[in-house]
Amino acid sequence: MTEEPAKRSLLSALPLIGFAVLAGLFLYMFVGRQGRDPSVLPSPLIGRAAPTFVLEALPGSGKPGLSDADLRQGHTTIVNLFASWCGPCRVEHPSLRALADNPLLKEKGVRLVGVAYKDEPANALKFLSSEGDPYAAIGMDLKGRAAIDWGLTGVPETFVVRGDGTIAYKYTGPITEQALRDKVLPEIEKTLH
Repeated sequence: MTEEPAKRSLLSALPLIGFAVLAGLFLYMFVGRQGRDPSVLPSPLIGRAAPTFVLEALPGSGKPGLSDADLRQGHTTIVNLFASWCGPCRVEHPSLRALADNPLLKEKGVRLVGVAYKDEPANALKFLSSEGDPYAAIGMDLKGRAAIDWGLTGVPETFVVRGDGTIAYKYTGPITEQALRDKVLPEIEKTLH
């Protein structure tokens, strides 16, 4: 075989080799993620202070707004980013009510607060009126700036924040009854010791 046909053979095989490499990487990523919990996305904020923010109260809710200073009051705070237009937020709402009504958590000073993400105040108020309002405070993040600082990947997302304002845990997606029992409550419990 001469040098010219060998070059042509190699060049014609390059797309196939490239495809094989990409397919191998895809397979590695897919198989490597099997068994991982999609609700637990890594967050660079874990172990760090909550971002600085000040959010006005949801008008008509009768609840105060929310700021990072509220997260440093010595008690664990659960921060839930939600929106009335978010279907999964409606799915998780009964679990949030159960969390807020938990007498053992109330006794230990744990509170649930909400951040209404890119939501019209009237729509957020209507959502909470119809589904129940489990939040001790609700901040309006109309432009989504605070959510960006929290590293939001999509609503709903929930953060467990220690009494000193340090983020201890992040749960991505709707909190189901099982997720509340098996994942979120144990993470809250860790912050109480």
